[in-house]
This record gives sequence, structure tokens and C-alpha cells, in this order.
Amino acid sequence: MSATSYRRIIIGDVHGHYESLMTLLDAIAPISDDKIYFLGDLIDRGPQSSQVVDFVKNNHYECVLGNHEHMLLNILTSGQAPTSIVQAWLCSGGQATVASYKQATIPEDHVEWLRALPIYIDLGDILLAHAGVDPSIPLVEQTADQMCWVRDKFHSIDEPYFADKLIIVGHTITFTLPGILPGQIAQGKGWLDIDTGAYHPRSGWLTALDITNQLVYQINVLDKCLRTLPLEEASAIVNLEGFRVKVRG
Repeated sequence: MSATSYRRIIIGDVHGHYESLMTLLDAIAPISDDKIYFLGDLIDRGPQSSQVVDFVKNNHYECVLGNHEHMLLNILTSGQAPTSIVQAWLCSGGQATVASYKQATIPEDHVEWLRALPIYIDLGDILLAHAGVDPSIPLVEQTADQMCWVRDKFHSIDEPYFADKLIIVGHTITFTLPGILPGQIAQGKGWLDIDTGAYHPRSGWLTALDITNQLVYQINVLDKCLRTLPLEEASAIVNLEGFRVKVRG
């Protein structure tokens, strides 16, 4: 990592858990020079999606587009989206998002802000994306379909996508990857996954990574437990053989 005079703090999928996010940021205690980034999926599943969007938007924090924002925008952009698509989003946590807005109406300034979210943020030595990259496609050709939705094709790579850049992602709850326990950060070939499943009953952990100091801050939305761990202690290496077994099966 390149040396900086400030902390770079990357926050995983919040999924509407505004109060836990506030508690986590209180523990991190960022100062004005620190840079805070979000990996998308601010919305859905949790109870306070509107507050999360409002907070990130009004503080001008950088954020990438997540697959849940992508689903919502596809519905809003299509005019008359098929009922099946709308129902799929609502059942994937969208109902909680709608309920978090007054009169169940998402204001236009929120919609426009979501539309402007990039599919990746390049920090030089780090690339932030929601889900990852399709390893068979150059970066300039990646679209939201790859960077918001990819899973196994990215996680199972056996060589880093970049020779000189770490990819940090969310999207896939880490304990669903081979060899990773609930709450652990997943480490692969040239990437880290910090979506520790804030909304999931098997985990509940919301994670922020201070990549500058190699520290992991976590709050459990279920029991409000806070912890801070060195990145080395908080992470585990994904078992690539587990992917090979899945493919063979």
C-alpha cells in the first residue's frame, strides 16, 4: 500500500442498518482528513435504508453501485417494469427500503444520486468494486452486470487480476466462501471481501476496514457487540479447492 497522511476506511454492505453504522463510525472516530468509502448495497433488508442513503449522500462520501441499487434503478428506469422483476426486488429486501421512506416514495434527489454512482473507484493501489470483476474481461469493458453481480468466477481466480492493485469488494457474504467463518474477512488472490453479512442471522457483523493501518472495525447488529482486530487476525484465506469441488460436483 502507498503511504498516506490520512486513513482510508472502506465500509462493507450496510443494508439499511443505519444505527449500527453510526455506532461503528463512532468507534472509528474519523477526522476530517480521513477518506471514507462505501462498497454499495446501502439499501434493502435492514430497517433504515433511506437514512443510510441520506447520510452517505449528504456527507459526500464516495460509494460504488451495489447490486441492490442496480435492481432498484432498473425498476425505476424501465417505467413499467414486469411484476416479476418488481416482486423479486421487494422479496430481496426492497420492501424494507420502500417502508423506510415517507409515504413509500423515494425522493428524486436520492434517485439521481444513486444513478450517478460509479461501478468502481480506482485509488491507484486499490480498486473498490461491489462484487468484483470478470477475470476474462479488461477493466474498461466491465459493466454493472459484471461488477455488481459476479461471484464464483471472481472469487475462484488463482492469479491476481492486477499485478499492482488490491481489489476490495462486498456483495458475497464471506462465510459462504470455502474456509471462511462468520465475521471473518475473506482473502483471495489479489482481493479482499469485507461483506460479513450484517443482515444475516448467522453473522450480523458489519465491517469497516482501515486499510491504511490494517485494522478491522466491526459491530454486530444483532447484539451490538463492537470489536477491533488487526486485519491479519480478522481475515482468512479462501480455500480454492472448495470451488474446484463445487465445479466437479
